[in-house]
Amino acid sequence: MKTKRLTVAQATIEYLKNQYVERDGVQNKFFAGCLGIFGHGNVAGMGQALHQNLDFPFYVARNEQAMVHTAAAYAKVKNRLQTLVCTTSIGPGATNMLTAAAGATINRIPVLLIPGDIFATRQVAPVLQQLESSQTQDISVNDCFKPISKYWDRISRPEQLITALPEVMRVLTSPAETGTVTLCIPQDVQAEAFDFPEVMFEKKVWHIGRPMPDTSLLKKAIQYIRESKRPMIIAGGGTIYSGATTALKSFVNRTGIPVAETYGGKGSLTYDEPQNLGAMGVTGTPGANEIAKEADVVIGIGTRYSDFTTISKSAFQNPNVQFININITEFDSFKHGAIPLTGDAKSVLEALDKALSDFKVDSAYANKVEKFNKSWDDFVAEIYTEKNESPAFQGEVIGAVNDVATDKDIVLCAAGSLPGDLHKLWRTSHPKGFHLEYGYSCMGYEIAGGLGAKMANPDGEVYIMVGDGSYLMMAQEIVTAVQEKQKLTIVMLNNDGYSSIGGLSNSVGSEGFGTYYRYRNEQTQQLDGDVLPVDYPANAASMGAHVITVANVSELRAALEEAKTIERTTFIYIEVDRKKAVPGFAWWDVPIAQVSEKQAVKESLKTYGENQKTQKYYL
Repeated sequence: MKTKRLTVAQATIEYLKNQYVERDGVQNKFFAGCLGIFGHGNVAGMGQALHQNLDFPFYVARNEQAMVHTAAAYAKVKNRLQTLVCTTSIGPGATNMLTAAAGATINRIPVLLIPGDIFATRQVAPVLQQLESSQTQDISVNDCFKPISKYWDRISRPEQLITALPEVMRVLTSPAETGTVTLCIPQDVQAEAFDFPEVMFEKKVWHIGRPMPDTSLLKKAIQYIRESKRPMIIAGGGTIYSGATTALKSFVNRTGIPVAETYGGKGSLTYDEPQNLGAMGVTGTPGANEIAKEADVVIGIGTRYSDFTTISKSAFQNPNVQFININITEFDSFKHGAIPLTGDAKSVLEALDKALSDFKVDSAYANKVEKFNKSWDDFVAEIYTEKNESPAFQGEVIGAVNDVATDKDIVLCAAGSLPGDLHKLWRTSHPKGFHLEYGYSCMGYEIAGGLGAKMANPDGEVYIMVGDGSYLMMAQEIVTAVQEKQKLTIVMLNNDGYSSIGGLSNSVGSEGFGTYYRYRNEQTQQLDGDVLPVDYPANAASMGAHVITVANVSELRAALEEAKTIERTTFIYIEVDRKKAVPGFAWWDVPIAQVSEKQAVKESLKTYGENQKTQKYYL
């Protein structure tokens, strides 16, 4: 067997750059490059390997957590058919990635992490940044990645790479198993040379199939749908990843079955499709939640059924409700005692459409759904109506951005009160136009994720909507966007604190405690003094962004139009009314203190008890 003498790091990059995926006859490279920050644990190994492989693009990030968000957002826009590698040193560089690594696994998004590790030889231990244990020498901070990785490995000898890398690819390219993959390579092993088989570096194509579920289960599901009177579909992110949106539209247009969308599934239908009820669940529309309450058959497509989707297990109140779950992941397809159609969403939908060619919901039900669609759009139009208040109303701000966005553009958000309002209000015009990280709802995802989305969607604008709380968590990837000439439009809404949790705090009787950005009051010793003088526009400008400050929504609209003409990242600053909110139409299970001195808490506890009575087990 012919061999090629390379270091472990060189062999890793040589292997990764020759990995391809193919679905429906379309083939592309799986890795679009590598994000990284170098330290002593990876600069001489991975750094050297990347330096001599300039055909494998390398991007310098500013924060390790941020670069994993960037990779995840990139993969999300690419429907999980392409991603980026992330490399760091051992120590804080590695552990900084933990938060975003958890988010990628929770959201079923493929990212490959290659942190350095402590010396395999152990001769110089303890090395800088090493976590020591009195019980074992076979441990490092990288072991923290084990519970949040779909595959985890440590390469202690060069030849282990030969069998580890195919497992890395198997998991990353599996729609059912994908998530964070962590490959730890000790810093001495990275630089160690070995005679690797040449065949290892030949082009390898990983086929992404479209598996079908068991035939008998499919027949059973068809029968349940045929006998149903009030069926509905919950469209999750898997609908979009599968490329099933056209099949979904065909199926529901013909049958009249209504669709409600999760955060990940928003965009499965355009907002103006008559069968589209809009957002489902805690942040859902009245129509979606009313239809869910009465549904006798619920067809979940690519959804995890988070508590936001199920309204904390109280959304579906029909005592005879039957779930049918179409999901590539067996774990998800069995949820809620469903008929588990474990398979590809697009293929299964096409099979259902063919088998149910003579099925339609009755006209009264169809008309009810269409009225809900129209009445909700009228409600959104009213919210979007420009009133030019100062401070502005968050719903109006969303409307201004929505009006300027085109079919090529993406709106992106992750945490705070904005996701709920966007879920309800955003008028989706294409499957990739709505990009929310809400499986982990990670503050700080927005700008880093926006960078990844823009890298994956260079021909469209990326509108990042972010509150002051999330902005302060992680804004420094503005520098990376400027460096890479990736133009982002950041709309920062300032409400002087954590508005979303402040509202939740009020609802549980805690009066917004600890959620304001204010000075400590010398008299009360509480954080209820004057508002902190944080200059967000100056901060963004210092990182290279073009800055526009606006006072109302009319000025915002003008700024958004101006931003289209600017070639570099643009930061638009607007203050919003913390207390004025878009209405909510459902509760969320957040346990209330059972004993309190405060009357507001006691009242909240009573309401909480009543809501709990609506919760059900779906077995």
